[in-house]
Amino acid sequence: MAFCSPHSTTSLRSPCTTIPNSGFRQNQVILFTTRSSRRSNTRHGARTFQVSCAVEQPIVIGLAADSGCGKSTFMRRLTSVFGGAAEPPKGGNPDSNTLISDTTTVICLDDYHSLDRTGRKEKGVTALDPKANDFDLMYEQVKAIKEGKAIEKPIYNHVTGLLDPAELIQPPKIFVIEGLHPMYDERVRELLDFSIYLDISNEVKFAWKIQRDMAERGHSLESIKASIEARKPDFDAFIDPQKQYADAVIEVLPTQLIPDDNEGKVLRVKLIMKEGIKFFNPVYLFDEGSTINWIPCGRKLTCSYPGIKFSYGPDTYFGQEVSVLEMDGQFDRLDELIYVESHLSNLSTKFYGEVTQQMLKHADFPGSNNGTGLFQTIVGLKIRDLYEQIIAERASVPAEAAKV
Repeated sequence: MAFCSPHSTTSLRSPCTTIPNSGFRQNQVILFTTRSSRRSNTRHGARTFQVSCAVEQPIVIGLAADSGCGKSTFMRRLTSVFGGAAEPPKGGNPDSNTLISDTTTVICLDDYHSLDRTGRKEKGVTALDPKANDFDLMYEQVKAIKEGKAIEKPIYNHVTGLLDPAELIQPPKIFVIEGLHPMYDERVRELLDFSIYLDISNEVKFAWKIQRDMAERGHSLESIKASIEARKPDFDAFIDPQKQYADAVIEVLPTQLIPDDNEGKVLRVKLIMKEGIKFFNPVYLFDEGSTINWIPCGRKLTCSYPGIKFSYGPDTYFGQEVSVLEMDGQFDRLDELIYVESHLSNLSTKFYGEVTQQMLKHADFPGSNNGTGLFQTIVGLKIRDLYEQIIAERASVPAEAAKV
């Protein structure tokens, strides 16, 4: 006979029906039957039992960035930290944008486009314009997931540019919404347990797009410039302002190690971390709160021209106190990253060298030789730590209540 204790956790694929609860968890009901020779309370010899189970409320993470700014790579690094490969829903739409692992579910907010590609063209709006997106549905469904309820989420088909039939999404342990607008709507923003913004400077974005679209897609330089300029007003108005709400910002800038560099191959990357965020302690270099500039020893960290430079210190960002960790340059040998890792504190690793291990594990990912990959990995570890702290706090509530 199946049995669920009052505080057991159901499977991520649980068939239970969710019932709202005002507590920190959601109650679920499992109905099952057993044969009985008695006629009372039975139907065709079967009795129905109702057993209440507790299921953890998902932790909700928001990741905002413009298209082509590395959100997909970041999500692969994040899901790897939690274990298990992220894959599209099995047996579902092959053009689904959703990725599911043992612990995480990542959805793309493009799925909340209210206008398909043709509709946007007819109305003269871009996908960045809020008028092309259904924020009411986004809010309702993110809220439902956070309450432990399954949703029927729409699918925006990037191949056809059409809106496909909805797909069933079960509440996971960690629910990630990534896309253009995770922090645009205040209602959705309030549901986030942690938020990240990938801020790629115009110079780097332009260099990346030229490299990709000219080399891989055969676009002309003029068409690339026109595409960027066409999107820029909406990006400036609706996407870029979201970074003021983010708990962590990864800012990618041109290097300062090469004078007048315009290739965008060597990068200067900043990890901007808000102070005072519950369950999140900013990473620091050498001495917390101090201002540090560090050029690592060339005998311990191999790096060809133009070298590597790190810096760290306090700052303000949109009027809020932050800690900023910066890396300019790139690694030649990832296995030597352990030297840098040993000088960083508050990494939320579970063992010495875990950052280096994660970076080596995904050495073929874009940005693995510079600060983008390093800081994405660090933020992934911090999110894991935040998740574990939130779960521990929630678990302590019924324990404390039981003592009363």
